[in-house]
Amino acid sequence: MTTEPGATRDAHLRADCTIDADGRIAFTFRSPAAALGSRPPQLLLRLRPKKGQPEKVLHVLDLDALDDGRLCAVLEPKPALAEGRWDVYLLAEPGAARQRVRPGLRDLRVLVGGQARDWPSPVAVRVPYTTKDGYLAVRAWLRTAHAEVEGIEVTDRTMTVRARLHGTTLADGAAVRLRLRGGNGVVRTLVPRAASDGRAFSFTVDYGELAVGQGKGSGVWDLSVQSRPDAAVSPVRLGRLLDDVADRKEIFVWPAAEVGAVVVRPYYTVDNDLSVEVTATA
Repeated sequence: MTTEPGATRDAHLRADCTIDADGRIAFTFRSPAAALGSRPPQLLLRLRPKKGQPEKVLHVLDLDALDDGRLCAVLEPKPALAEGRWDVYLLAEPGAARQRVRPGLRDLRVLVGGQARDWPSPVAVRVPYTTKDGYLAVRAWLRTAHAEVEGIEVTDRTMTVRARLHGTTLADGAAVRLRLRGGNGVVRTLVPRAASDGRAFSFTVDYGELAVGQGKGSGVWDLSVQSRPDAAVSPVRLGRLLDDVADRKEIFVWPAAEVGAVVVRPYYTVDNDLSVEVTATA
């Protein structure tokens, strides 16, 4: 990752992160306040823009001195951060050049049991993490509703998914949708097995049905649940967001299955959403 104009790099500038039960994130700098400038310093969160696009969203927090001389900024649960990746910078004083911040200790213990509680709408999730080039960032999700994957069992022919809805409930006529990415609206539907609470559900995907008609190359099916048979209600994406893992794609890997001349493999996307890749071998 390149340094943005006006930003500097300081390998010794580190901040510890702690999240409390209310979702409040405290950023505490190990450097004493006296070493960072005479004017009040600030913490800058920058929503990483898409490639080739200018930055548009910045969030600035004041840094206060603790009793031991360290600096601390607190990101409150509200307002919620927009969905995306937020890079963390220090402004030694207002108007100063941005300094990238490296992570210190990250205490994310309260996030580990996130699946155990029901999240209201909108579902707002924030996970501090270390970028590939070793800097501190916050991964944020903000969705009207969310279907949290709680377990996946795979065989050589099927995939069974257990999930739970947050921010909404299942109604009569609910359906699981598998949409072929770039497939001109091709959708396969399944009837979920719903629990009595209207939130927990499960379903089984037959790999053979996804393999039918797969031509050369590969295709990707994105999984969501239509919580009620109403065209005005948007499908809710299935994924795994409610814990302390910001990037699951390379960590949670399931075995691929061969179905005739096609290989089928479930996986998490870069956004931690659940999809299924179907690849022709011939």
